This record gives sequence, structure tokens and C-alpha cells, in this order.
Amino acid sequence: MAHARDLVTVDIGGTHARFALASVGADGSVEMDEPKTLHTEDHASFQTAWEDYRTQMGGTLPDAAALAIAGPISGDVIRFTNNPWVIRPALVPEKLGVSHYTIVNDFEAVAHAVAVLDDKHFLHLAGPDNPLAPSGTLSVIGPGTGLGVAHLWRDGAGNSRVQATEGGHIDFAPVDSIEDAILARLRKRHTRVSVERIVSGPGICEIYATLAAMENRSIPDCDDVEIWTKGTLPVSDGGDSLAAAAVDRFCLALGSVAGDIALAQGGFGGVVIAGGLGYRIRDILKGSGFAERFRFKGRYEQLMSSIPVKIVTHPQPGLLGAATAFAQEHC
Repeated sequence: MAHARDLVTVDIGGTHARFALASVGADGSVEMDEPKTLHTEDHASFQTAWEDYRTQMGGTLPDAAALAIAGPISGDVIRFTNNPWVIRPALVPEKLGVSHYTIVNDFEAVAHAVAVLDDKHFLHLAGPDNPLAPSGTLSVIGPGTGLGVAHLWRDGAGNSRVQATEGGHIDFAPVDSIEDAILARLRKRHTRVSVERIVSGPGICEIYATLAAMENRSIPDCDDVEIWTKGTLPVSDGGDSLAAAAVDRFCLALGSVAGDIALAQGGFGGVVIAGGLGYRIRDILKGSGFAERFRFKGRYEQLMSSIPVKIVTHPQPGLLGAATAFAQEHC
């Protein structure tokens, strides 16, 4: 690295925008302060959210920014997948008051973080309990407000290349009668059903409603946060058995999709589950049918069984990865 650099790193999703001050050292390492989280629905635009953060930080920010955005990065106008904000890259210096900036897809940022994190930042989930391969392709997938997907290739000498994708929008492929019913329910409202409709935080509502209909129960207006809460608590502590069944179904679907992504990308060096939702349900994932579904790929079951699957434990991989991407481009 030529020199050290201070910057603001930002991870913008469908629900939250997270900001942190970061410093890139001369060796390329990134240090961050404690992040601040703003709700996207509380701000009319990214610029007003940036100004809010600037005020919270005393009115002055570094003149460099790294932005991780939940949506495809292309064209003169960047639109978010699950958020009404738009960003015009050409206007970023003027609007934010910065001289240098980097914009990456949010899961491209997570993949950049995966590339630099130590083994201690990964929790074993499925497959052999081995470290992620130092060479070859790693797949990165994360359910949140949507479903993020990326991958990275490592050359074995410490270098990596990251590729953003929109893999969360591939077609959902049911593998049993309950998933057939989930798909049928969604098809009544969507001509095409992507995996993100099911394997995401809000997707738990579609799973829950399908299970309720199968048992001839009334289907109330669904609050996905409530379903996740009731589905991850013991019944004695306020949990709900139908919500728990929905969470278990989610884990199965996530296993299937993660396996499909690994096959499509050649992610045989390892698969990484990232994002806050995956981490919050890590213990449930380990005890669920996730691993079996991940392996359930017919003639390729033996290959799938050889792939280590990990969960990221770093608290802010998106912020770290955005800053890492900035360092690679500007420092």
C-alpha cells in the first residue's frame, strides 16, 4: 500500500444503512470504529442519511467513501432492490463532499471481507470441519431483506478476485410437496418466483402462511419479525410450533439454494453464509436439515459432502468489505 487513508464506509440494505469511520493502513489492513445504524425508511434519500450521520459525528467526515449497495451496480443511476433510494455515481463527490469513492454491490463487499478474514471469524456449519480453501472458488450467500449472492476466486498466494452476482433472483425449485405448495401460493401473485421470495427474512411469512393453510388455520397479517421471534423460542417462553415449523422449512430451503449456488459457481473450496439473519439462527441451522439439503444433489452428493460450509461471525462484513474494496482501488 502506498499510504494510509481515512474514509467513511457504508453498507446500505433494504432496511438499514450502516455507517462507520475506517482507516486503511499502509499494509492494507482496515480498522473501523463502532458503526452507527440508520433506518432507510426514516430518510428520503441516501444524501439525507449521510448528512444525518455527519451531524452525529460532529459535522465533519473524511473526504473518501466506500459504499456497499444492495442492488446491481451499473449505469448512470443505481437503484436498490428493496429500497426506494437511488444513487447517481457521477454526483457522489458533489453530494457527499468526497474526492475519492468506491461503490460495490453489498455482497461483493461481503466477499471482499471473506477474502481477508481469519479462520477465527468463521463458524463451522456443514461438511468437513476444515478451513476454507486457500485457492479456488468460494461462494458467499446471505439471507436478509433480500438474498445476496457473490463469489470469489483465490490463487493460493493471498490474492483474490471478487465477482458480484444477482443469484438471489434465480428460479425457486421445489423438492417436495410442501415447497410445491409454497410455490403455488406465490405464483398467484408473481408470474415468476425467485429464491429470494422464500429464502429471505420476509420470506418466512410466505412459508408460515402456506403451513397455516395446510392445517386449515386462519392466515393473519404476517409480521416477519414476530414469526422469526416465535419460531426461535421454546413454546414455554412464548414460542409457537407453527412458526418453528416455518423456520425449519426456511433452513431446508436455504440448504437447497446454497447447494445450487455452489454447483453453479463452482464454489467447491467452500460456501460462506453471511448476514445477520444467518448468524442469529446459527444454532438452529446446525440442528436443522440444512446440511442434508445442501448435499441433496443426486449424482453430486459425494462432491457436495466434501465442501466446508461456514457462517461469518464478523459483526460487520459489509462495512469491512467495502473499505477493503476501496483500499484495493485507491490506496
